[in-house]
Amino acid sequence: MSGAVDTGVAIRTNRVTRTFIYLFLLLFALFYLLPLAVMLINSVKPLSEITGGNMMALPNVWTFEPWREAWSSAQIGVQPTGLRPYFINSILIVVPAVAISTIMGALNGYVLTKWRFRGDTILFGMLLFSCFIPFQIVLIPMARVLGMIGLAGSVPGLILVHVVYGLGFTTLYFRNYYSAFPTELVRAAQIDGAGFFRIFYRILLPLSGPIIVVTIIWQFTNIWNDFLFGSSFAGQASQPMTVALNNLVQSSTGVKAYNVHFAGAILAALPTLIVYIVSGRFFVRGLMAGSVKG
Repeated sequence: MSGAVDTGVAIRTNRVTRTFIYLFLLLFALFYLLPLAVMLINSVKPLSEITGGNMMALPNVWTFEPWREAWSSAQIGVQPTGLRPYFINSILIVVPAVAISTIMGALNGYVLTKWRFRGDTILFGMLLFSCFIPFQIVLIPMARVLGMIGLAGSVPGLILVHVVYGLGFTTLYFRNYYSAFPTELVRAAQIDGAGFFRIFYRILLPLSGPIIVVTIIWQFTNIWNDFLFGSSFAGQASQPMTVALNNLVQSSTGVKAYNVHFAGAILAALPTLIVYIVSGRFFVRGLMAGSVKG
């Protein structure tokens, strides 16, 4: 009888504990989402309501004109182009940079784990060291290199910068993932006559889905949100979204259009939000997939 009573008390205590945990997490979630809510609310208000001191209140008049202006006609630098051309620039930078760095990282991880050679540990250590080099240190050397090869101020130049800087991270992810992969399968494929690339494309790559998702999310987020490289190496016609957003907010052509600024900030953050909402649950799963051998 006492055992049943103890079990009931334990269940009630567990429920109370979980309730407090959920309330605590909900409080932090609301606190974290408050800035986004403020931006969303004020992005659909007329400017007169914001300047009137009603920033936290719901709009009396709902309008999507700030979104249209931020996208297509807001003053960015000297031209009223809106954020649309810079959004396209970011897409042109992100997609090739993510694809190239992911493929190269996969090949590096494959070589460093299944095709060992003398000095491979030193090479991996150098690649790993590159993950800890601050952005600011590489600005001048990278600017010199881009100038020498004729890619300064261009979209291909920014792609190269992001590929080079992200290669250490992608190599690390794939190397750790492939180190848990049975080497015996690779040896068996070699005995059957499979070569370097055939083993990679037919055996390892089809099983690399989780770590590919991790790499894409990591690289996409870092490249899309980058401001330093974009402001340092981009020309006027190749500026990414983050640089254009800064120019939009810093432009001084009269009254500050806060509703347009809020709409522009949400447009700039929207791709990364979509990526995390759609595939964020795979991020930790992919990181853990190669963390334990056997």
